[in-house]
Amino acid sequence: MTLERSPLVEQHQALDASLVEFGGWEMPIAYPSGTINEHLACRRGAAMFDVSHLGSVRITGDGAFDRLQTTLTNDLRKITPGRAQYTHLLDAHDASVLDDIIVWWHPRADGDPDVFDVMPNASNTDDVVAALGGIETTHDRAVIAVQGPEAKTVLATVFPEAAATGRFRVTHCDWHGAPCVVAGTGYTGEPGVEIAVPAASAGSLWDALIGAGITPAGLGARDTLRLESALPLHGQELGRGITSLQADLGWVVAWEKPTFIGKDAALSERSDGVTRRLFGIATDGRRPARTGCTVLVNGVAVGEVTSGNFSPILGHGIALAFLPPTTAEGDLVDIDVRGKTLAGRVVATPFV
Repeated sequence: MTLERSPLVEQHQALDASLVEFGGWEMPIAYPSGTINEHLACRRGAAMFDVSHLGSVRITGDGAFDRLQTTLTNDLRKITPGRAQYTHLLDAHDASVLDDIIVWWHPRADGDPDVFDVMPNASNTDDVVAALGGIETTHDRAVIAVQGPEAKTVLATVFPEAAATGRFRVTHCDWHGAPCVVAGTGYTGEPGVEIAVPAASAGSLWDALIGAGITPAGLGARDTLRLESALPLHGQELGRGITSLQADLGWVVAWEKPTFIGKDAALSERSDGVTRRLFGIATDGRRPARTGCTVLVNGVAVGEVTSGNFSPILGHGIALAFLPPTTAEGDLVDIDVRGKTLAGRVVATPFV
């Protein structure tokens, strides 16, 4: 299989990044500094991630607002041009989350048409185009996520217009004449922005950020950061057979909207009650649980881990797992990790 390549692949190679397949793309999993150091750089300072593998679908013109509003779960009336919104695309029959999506609603002047960039997960872009229409623009740009408590301060020394973008705001600005779209979004639990920059100009922006002292970080650190923040990953906490309510994301569903795909099935589940729900588990020691491990109470299997890893900030293992809805914070559990028992307890999320 031929893998897609980011416009920044030469930058990753020059930094001796370890490149792996992810969602059909060749992407950096880590740089020589290692995942834990990259993770800590994001939690304590500023890190940047190439997330060009994420899909981009542009929807514009008459009817664009209504198309999104009647297809996706969240209510676009809650926001205005120049803002972003998290939402879900559901299966019509069982309300499974086919994809979780960020919608960037471009700022506009009065009289201008609406422009939306719908940002699906990499492997789901074709499904989103089928559901919404629009034009895929994934290969026209790179997306660089600059994240961390010092992210905007450092970014302001290189690209002040991008650094001024507020949380879940969307702005237009130019990088040395190249038009960029910037959103105050991310997937780490830290403040920051995601910059969609034309492919031809991506390398110069990346190099300038490196020069400013921002740490390059791979998808390994991005995953441990999102897990500490208890953010769902499609294919693990979301996907076929998993609903918004089961994933404890009912707030993403605008129940009062007249229609959206999957509404009837979602309402039925809300009425009947969920049979499982996503919970956080803290485990003893550095050894983590992993995806697919069975969770037991008094020797009886009650659920399954969806994501597990070592938390560099907490210094012990953490996991997300689907468990019975009656589970409570403080409950003790065991996790079967390759035939060995790992003790854990149910805890509140986010972990960090």
